[in-house]
Amino acid sequence: FFMYLHLGGDIIVNDKDIIGIFDIENTSIGKSTKDFLSRAQKENKVINVSFEMPKSYIVCEKDGGILVYISQISVSTLRKRAFADSPVLAKN
Repeated sequence: FFMYLHLGGDIIVNDKDIIGIFDIENTSIGKSTKDFLSRAQKENKVINVSFEMPKSYIVCEKDGGILVYISQISVSTLRKRAFADSPVLAKN
């Protein structure tokens, strides 16, 4: 069966497509992450979920490529949403 994760705004993704969920403040300071996000932006593969202050970015596989969603929702809130039906996984 399929589970979906609400990223904010009107964006919902299949959890099977999610590669990773990252804190934007803590991870975007590294050179490789900056390069990755910059390249994704140049290739029009970044979707801003909201115009509020971004707190996370979610890397997803879509049709054999990568999409990056920028969200105003924190990593901890997204994690709670993702594992709401699985308390064992939520503790890891």
